[in-house]
Amino acid sequence: MSVCSFATERTDSVSAVGNIRLSSDSLSLHTDSATYQPDEFLPLSDILHVRKDTVASVSDSLRTEAKKAKKKNKNFKFSILGGPGYTPDYGFLIGGAALFSFSADKRDTALQRSVIPVNFGLTFSKPLGFYILVKPQIFFKKDRIRLFGIYEYENNNDNYYGVGYDDNHNTQRGKYITGFRQNTIHLNPVLMFRLRESRCFLGASVDYIYEKITSPGEFVLNDPVYVSQGGTADGFKANNLGLGAVFSYDTRDMAANPYNGVFFELKLSYYSKYFGGDFNYGSFNMDYRQYYKLSKSHRRVLAWNVLVKSTFQDVPFTQYAIIGGPYDLRGYYQGQYRDKSTAVAMLEYRQMWDAGSETKIKRLLSRLGYVLWGGCGIAGPSPVCYNAVLPNLGLGLRVEVQPRMNFRVDGGYSFADKHMLFYFNMTEAF
Repeated sequence: MSVCSFATERTDSVSAVGNIRLSSDSLSLHTDSATYQPDEFLPLSDILHVRKDTVASVSDSLRTEAKKAKKKNKNFKFSILGGPGYTPDYGFLIGGAALFSFSADKRDTALQRSVIPVNFGLTFSKPLGFYILVKPQIFFKKDRIRLFGIYEYENNNDNYYGVGYDDNHNTQRGKYITGFRQNTIHLNPVLMFRLRESRCFLGASVDYIYEKITSPGEFVLNDPVYVSQGGTADGFKANNLGLGAVFSYDTRDMAANPYNGVFFELKLSYYSKYFGGDFNYGSFNMDYRQYYKLSKSHRRVLAWNVLVKSTFQDVPFTQYAIIGGPYDLRGYYQGQYRDKSTAVAMLEYRQMWDAGSETKIKRLLSRLGYVLWGGCGIAGPSPVCYNAVLPNLGLGLRVEVQPRMNFRVDGGYSFADKHMLFYFNMTEAF
């Protein structure tokens, strides 16, 4: 299970929150000087700086401009935001979101920048908890090789609501009811290779999951799935190792924040006792995303996403398909709704304000934007049998911390549970 707010992710999104081709089209978004120019991107510190050009300060101004040019051309860029906060899954915490970006080959100007978003937090549970989620997207060799994945560590309190809509919807959330303490390590590198000169990629993944659950609540202790898989009052422990095949088709102009293009991915993984794991089971994932820019001169984008996940055989209760969290139906507690199969569809409108670049205030406003989205999820025991319907609406604020890379604050409403949850993350949900 991944982390929401200041965190947490999905593959690709990183999800991590995660998921950068700076083509000539993407860099020439505007043609008149009154509009915001992404290639004139300045750090906040530069936007708020007032320069005094006098005869006596010409040499200082030249040195300042040289420093700015050096900073603009720097390959490795780092942004971080953090502080005290609140998340729907973990309560009050001190957390943050960091974004590393770089080019794996500075000489290749057509190669999109690689990104490594990192989400982390210290939770004020008893005892204190900690989590960190890393969702890299690294591009090599003229984008002929890609290294993606999820790397996650969690040591904190969480909740389990059972399997199936009735338990998921009707079970009261609480530390001594649905709560448990988890210690989880998740390592999932994905290596892909471009097929000739096409936009198709084929690759393989390794997925290692170590889970240790202690202090289970009353509902968890009495859950038949938990008991049947060896869970006791002392807890539950499992190691699982899976190998997978991945196929993707990608025409996006930029992976971290696309304006145009299509992304389609199929992933099949199998976990076996022969690999050293404790369970024999498999999972199938389909991820379809499409982006359409609504204006040539402004940053207005319509994006939609369809996600399908199905698991089969002796699936650990912790690895069932889930709905909710910061990367799909924001507004549902992550992991509250789970079953052997889930599907989610979302439509999102994204707009960054184009206030111009003549003054520091206009440049600052041009780094702000908002999103509106609607979606619906379904869950059930098989891909053709669903018993949960979960509508969702939401809105969010965007702050551009690097060119076309945003920090986001999202608020989503759950129609099934009639509440609103808030999330803080780097990069877009999908």
